[in-house]
Amino acid sequence: MPPALKALFAQIAGWACALLLAGAGWLPPGIWPLAGMQALCATAAAAAMRSARWWLAIHAAFAPLLVVAGRADIAPAWYLAAFALLLVVYWTSFRTQVPLYLSNRATIAALAGLLPVGRPLRVLDLGSGTGSLLRGLARLRPDCRFDGVEAAPAPWLLSRLLARAAGQIAVRRGDFFAGSWAPYDVVYAFLSPVPMARVWAKAQQELMPGALVVSNSFPIPGRKPDEVVEVGDRRATRLYVYRVADGRASK
Repeated sequence: MPPALKALFAQIAGWACALLLAGAGWLPPGIWPLAGMQALCATAAAAAMRSARWWLAIHAAFAPLLVVAGRADIAPAWYLAAFALLLVVYWTSFRTQVPLYLSNRATIAALAGLLPVGRPLRVLDLGSGTGSLLRGLARLRPDCRFDGVEAAPAPWLLSRLLARAAGQIAVRRGDFFAGSWAPYDVVYAFLSPVPMARVWAKAQQELMPGALVVSNSFPIPGRKPDEVVEVGDRRATRLYVYRVADGRASK
């Protein structure tokens, strides 16, 4: 079931449960007990459907935030503006199930240490966000070429603006599965568990033997990494490193 549909069912289940309990007199009067029970039931329903952990936080906060917003006397235009901002930042997250993640400085340094030395490389960042990883790597390895692909309009535009002075960085907007990965020596991904099997399949089909696929936090299912790098930052980041053995000939 798509995550958005799971979320809809969880919210419906939460409201149905809360209204039934309130109608039976098992909840104290008032809007807050109703909102609290709805949040609890919706979160439990989402957990039962094995939704991602970040969805559980959304369900737990959704109804209470509705109550707060309803009592805050906020002009409707602000809600529209907030929705528009979220749309341009997250854009295809519901379809791709890939939220916006930003790689920190420790991760950038760890990834730079994985790049082979002695020759210029081409590095591709899948879902490059605001381009912070690309800019950090370009400072550490000015001999290399760094490309990013980002679908969301706002992060893509910001990354383009911030990388104008860096001649070895190029960022395009679109689907990173649509273009060819054949020219690249290293492909970096900080996505989610959902697309990783497809990432590895495309890497095997298109990358040359010896190319690296580096995944931040999310291992490729069914594939043992060739190396695991402990970044040592506050979020205990791990980089899963995979080396393409068969390149284009792999099926």
